[in-house]
Amino acid sequence: MRIALAGAGAFGEKHLDGLQKIDGVEIVSIISRRAEQAAAVAAKYGAKHSSTELADALARDDVDAVILCTPTQMHAEQAIACMDAGKHVQVEIPLADSLADAEAVLAKQQATGLTCMVGHTRRFNPSHQFVHNRIKAGEFNVQQMDVQTYFFRRKNINAKGEARSWTDHLLWHHAAHTVDLFAYQAGPIVKANAIQGPIHPELGIAMDMSIQMQAESGAICTLSLSFNNNGPLGTFFRYIGDTDTYIARYDDLVNGKEEPIDVSKVDVSMNGIELQDREFIAAIREGREPNSSVAQVLPCYRVLDALEQQLK
Repeated sequence: MRIALAGAGAFGEKHLDGLQKIDGVEIVSIISRRAEQAAAVAAKYGAKHSSTELADALARDDVDAVILCTPTQMHAEQAIACMDAGKHVQVEIPLADSLADAEAVLAKQQATGLTCMVGHTRRFNPSHQFVHNRIKAGEFNVQQMDVQTYFFRRKNINAKGEARSWTDHLLWHHAAHTVDLFAYQAGPIVKANAIQGPIHPELGIAMDMSIQMQAESGAICTLSLSFNNNGPLGTFFRYIGDTDTYIARYDDLVNGKEEPIDVSKVDVSMNGIELQDREFIAAIREGREPNSSVAQVLPCYRVLDALEQQLK
């Protein structure tokens, strides 16, 4: 399986680290907006080709699939270009920043039959897989999820502290993780409300947001998001269920009393990004729909669109 990766920033390297652990995968091409960065990352991961243009990778006959870790605003157009070129594609979250663009990607996937997967990593983190497995076994039912997504990002910088060429978004990016996960764990979302705080004068986005949701099952979810939080960073999920309480912090899981739960045997790795990439590769090889396919996650983007209309 020969892979091109576009977007060689902080998150792109997480995918490259994961791909190196998957048998039979060759990293062929690295695309980045800066030629020197593309060349340096290609050298680090043994890729034979680097460029500033995605089209250069798509034109190669030794590329089977593409992983897009590019700015959100480019995702839909680039995903469609990949499939037009006959390449399977994994798009990092979010799939798009509008429902129309998300639907266009799904239409292209259906027309081509190629694998198109979206990087909703929470489906793959061992912590959330553990909870999902208990739900499927009938041992746990979500009654409430309480989620905090907190960053300190008053300037336009990435996870490495480097200047970003684009502006991140609490609703279309960070809320997408929880909206999709809530539906994945509790069932289809039938009600959603949102309010947001002041708009940042330079970034032009809300720095704080609160979202409430209810699933068809009756379960509820409260999501708090902030770019203003000068404290512990990341996303913390509390599952309150009919039999247990769990708190998930990325790949780690504890119960409601903060007692650790061993999730090391849930899957072949403890790295959610690696597991996500393993699913992408396996789905292509097996000719099947991947978990977190564009079709499976589209309901999330319908909810985000409805919330955006409310906020307007």
